[in-house]
Amino acid sequence: MTATFRTIGIMSFGASYRLARLAAVLAAALLAGLAQTSAQTPSTAVAGVDAALLEDMVIGSRVLADFGVLDGFGHVSARHPTNPTHFLMARSLAPALVTADDIMEFDLDGNAVDARGRTVFLERFIHGEIYKARPDVMSVVHTHSPGVIPFSVTKVPLRAMFHNPSFLGVGVPVWDIRKDFGDTDMLVSNPVLGKSLAQTLGDKPVVLMRGHGDVAVGPSVKMAVFRAYYTDVNAKLQSQAIALGGEVTYLTPGEGEKGDKINFIVIDRIWNLWRMRILPTLAK
Repeated sequence: MTATFRTIGIMSFGASYRLARLAAVLAAALLAGLAQTSAQTPSTAVAGVDAALLEDMVIGSRVLADFGVLDGFGHVSARHPTNPTHFLMARSLAPALVTADDIMEFDLDGNAVDARGRTVFLERFIHGEIYKARPDVMSVVHTHSPGVIPFSVTKVPLRAMFHNPSFLGVGVPVWDIRKDFGDTDMLVSNPVLGKSLAQTLGDKPVVLMRGHGDVAVGPSVKMAVFRAYYTDVNAKLQSQAIALGGEVTYLTPGEGEKGDKINFIVIDRIWNLWRMRILPTLAK
């Protein structure tokens, strides 16, 4: 009899243990699911700004990092949707790590509206001064794109190679910080430098920065990110074409103008693909 009770006790203990273990696993799975849902749903980190815009900024930062257009440096910004004298940009953080909660609000002089002790990008003046000069611009992307650097330090102009980067057909100016400011640390660290860069950009969608990188602008975050990505792609392909030798056939200005109109029609096709690529990383 004692042995029988002992056996039943052991069986009861084993069943209880298995039930407890199952409950723990289910609880962990539930918590993970909640964490993932929270991570994939951008919070409204800035008052009065729709979560969809913040998500676009996060997706743009991360996808450009994923493609190697951005590394630990560079940034994506957006003009504030209801206050055109302010803009949004993440705190000083590697683009691949940006979340909606990292996005801050700035005035066009680069002053944080509510810093809360967070560090800010030194080159935020690139963004503020371009927004001042270009009322049509709703987003600015600054990269250290490896593809464009050779075109920023040589006399070879960056020209449109195919239809996606057709926006380059209007010409790509090069801003040389040394021309007006002598030897510097190459960074756009004050409004005077930012204004000079904005003046060189003029009415163009892209400007190269000698020995530094480039800036792409657009009427939306999606389009500015699109232009930053395809500027790098175009630069790499142009280098390859030049290396083959012989004459290179570029898009004409007319082809560039017509091709860029199509970009606005199909932008969501590539953006939705990029979004699908990036959303799973937000749960990490």
